[in-house]
Amino acid sequence: MTTPDTIVLVHGFWVTPRSWEHWITHYEAKGYRVIAPGYPGFEVEVEALRADPQIIVDVTVPAIIAKIEGIIRELDHPPIIMGHSAGGAFTQILLDHGLGAAGVALNSAPTEGVRVVPLSQVKSTFPVLKSPANRHKAVGLSLEEWTYAFTNTFTAEESRALYERYHIPANGGILWGSVLANFQPGHQDTWVDYHNDNRAPLLFISGSEDHIMPPAIQESNAKHYKSNTITERREYEGYAHLLPAQKGWEEIADYALDWALRHAKS
Repeated sequence: MTTPDTIVLVHGFWVTPRSWEHWITHYEAKGYRVIAPGYPGFEVEVEALRADPQIIVDVTVPAIIAKIEGIIRELDHPPIIMGHSAGGAFTQILLDHGLGAAGVALNSAPTEGVRVVPLSQVKSTFPVLKSPANRHKAVGLSLEEWTYAFTNTFTAEESRALYERYHIPANGGILWGSVLANFQPGHQDTWVDYHNDNRAPLLFISGSEDHIMPPAIQESNAKHYKSNTITERREYEGYAHLLPAQKGWEEIADYALDWALRHAKS
């Protein structure tokens, strides 16, 4: 068996690969090659995406998956794939497509069929879902909305600094599509085969204080898997949605890596 030497980090909505900056340097210091791809068009900096949000409007889930798949298929060995928020759902899709030696989904968005909708999630996503017109827009969060959804356990100063460093608008169409996926016929963009016995092992990591993707979502998502592959959950007390940037993230990063290495598919 070849031990994975590459880690692919998949970001979520309202942020870019910059949100992985601490994990990138942490894993590189351990000797790993780390790839944190942006969505198509997201190769520019945060400030450029704020200035031209049309790039965000144009992106689609199939295009995101296709880009990351292309990167992974060029690697010599299957990598460890880790995704945060929407990136957690994309990680699940990539594993379902036969990619990766192991996957970790942190505060993951749900894949199709997960119907748990906690009230805190409704409040967190209301800036987008309050109007169907937002399906054709890139919708940003105010600092107050960001703090509730992403950094509710951080200090006001930390929350503001991270908002200024990471925040970009999100694609309203994809968010609306994820809501409607359970009510439309056929497989939608976030569908995975929950009975896929060939899928690589998957770990769900949840922050107990996450408002936008509370632990109940990860619990339901994990329970949907009926395959003969490893699917586990771990919850960290006191962590908000922006877990990769919260004090103590190193412990979580190390656990995620150790788990992935222990369970990596040969």
